[in-house]
Amino acid sequence: MFKPLAGKSLRATTLAAARGNLWEGAVRSGKTIGSIMVWLRYIRTGPPGPLLMVGKTERTLKRNIIDVIEQMIGKKRCVYRLGAGEVVIFGRLIYVAGANDEKAVDKIKGLTLAGAYCDEVTTYPQTFFQMLETRLSIAGARWFGTTNPEGPNHWLKKNYLDRARLHLRRDGTLVETQGPDALDLHRFSFTLDDNPSLPADYVASLKRSHQGLFFKRYILGEWCLAEGVIFDGFDEARHVVDIVPEITRWMCVGLDYGTVNPFAALLIGLGTDQRMYVASEYRHDSRLAQRQLTDAQYSVGLRNWLSSHEHRGTKGVAPSWVFVDPSAASFMTQLWSDGVPGVARADNDVKDGLRSVGTAIGADILSIHRSCTGLLEELPAYVWDSKAAEKGIDQPLKVDDHSVDGLRYGLHSSINEWRHLLPATRLEVAA
Repeated sequence: MFKPLAGKSLRATTLAAARGNLWEGAVRSGKTIGSIMVWLRYIRTGPPGPLLMVGKTERTLKRNIIDVIEQMIGKKRCVYRLGAGEVVIFGRLIYVAGANDEKAVDKIKGLTLAGAYCDEVTTYPQTFFQMLETRLSIAGARWFGTTNPEGPNHWLKKNYLDRARLHLRRDGTLVETQGPDALDLHRFSFTLDDNPSLPADYVASLKRSHQGLFFKRYILGEWCLAEGVIFDGFDEARHVVDIVPEITRWMCVGLDYGTVNPFAALLIGLGTDQRMYVASEYRHDSRLAQRQLTDAQYSVGLRNWLSSHEHRGTKGVAPSWVFVDPSAASFMTQLWSDGVPGVARADNDVKDGLRSVGTAIGADILSIHRSCTGLLEELPAYVWDSKAAEKGIDQPLKVDDHSVDGLRYGLHSSINEWRHLLPATRLEVAA
């Protein structure tokens, strides 16, 4: 399953000899496998003492790294202890932890570590990473990490990567920096084309499935600002239809709740042509209607909309899920009390959600019916917040985004329902 390392990936394994060693850049560029190889070597040859493995969450760490290690060395040499916060690799006990919020700092206070492996470093709070550095106090301790690029003002780039003593650049050149500000850190930068083992059609499919900001960061490996139109691959001629084909399954409703702001719900189904369709939109704008609705009235409106929706000569649909803006707790309670099936809190990870929508658009597996006027008005004008980007924060401009938020809730929360629509070579694009 794993081809021998080559090129920049192989070179990085020989250079990863600093206190800190970080692989950063494009998806599927070879940085994860290379960093794991170095970590496995360190587990066997590094100084004695406790070790730690960290991810955005313990679940993502297991999926991204521990499961891969298990495939590489076998279950007998990699034993994950579910619920114990531990994994045993080559007989060595290693603590595992998630670092998705400021409270994660408490998980490592008091530890004295001989080494650490860090997956998705840019997703950690800076306070966690700073604390981790102080915990690596055993003589000869090292840390190894991976990440995709973020904005140029992200704390990891400004405070660490820009001060690396050695940098293997995206163009393959090796640059050494001396001086009092240089850190004992080796940085390895990758683009998608740095992985020579990937088939050409696979590389082409990855490039097609990413757009705008995500193309620059996850394909080219650039640390760039979030600016301009978010879904720049959206094309009305390609993605808007007048007729929805036969739907084999109504996957979900994605719902953005609003009282003063517009209330927007989108009905998403899977067609017989193995594409997704936003077939209908229910939207109420209190400002235009000059009438603000209660939770109970919204519930009636939503249920009437679903029961009256016409498709292929029949009325009424029953989507598998109704994914609701997680901040709308009172409205979810109303829906539950009214017996609406499949009501669930939407996954509100904004950037991952935008990437999922962008993947569906870029892979050309999503179409929108022309009647969804709110969504079609918002999509072309949906842009990154330039002021937030200057502060190192990636977020959309919060203007006219209600139907788009509904689309994000629906697609990202149901990703496991439509992942199979992507060719096997693209499965990880939306992960």
